Amino acid sequence: MCLAVPGKVMEIEERDGTRMATVDFGGVVKEVCLEYLPDLAVGEYAIVHVGFALQRLDEESARRTLALFEELGLLQEEFGDPWEAAAEQDRPQAQEARQ
Repeated sequence: MCLAVPGKVMEIEERDGTRMATVDFGGVVKEVCLEYLPDLAVGEYAIVHVGFALQRLDEESARRTLALFEELGLLQEEFGDPWEAAAEQDRPQAQEARQ
């Protein structure tokens, strides 16, 4: 399943002529394209689908939706287990350190 998930804009930068943002989805941080919402600002919330911010969203609605998605297990389904992903990233470093 592929959801449109609300997230909070943490940083904005221009990359190769495209506005990009670092967005926090309840603890999972991803890069998102802002071309469909060019006036979105840091601290605002947006609904994001397949890496594109599609619609501005108020904070209360965003928080309620994230809480519901988490309760239903949909955030883990959409983004995977963040602890498992962090462990996967650390495994090659740990192996190199042992050699």
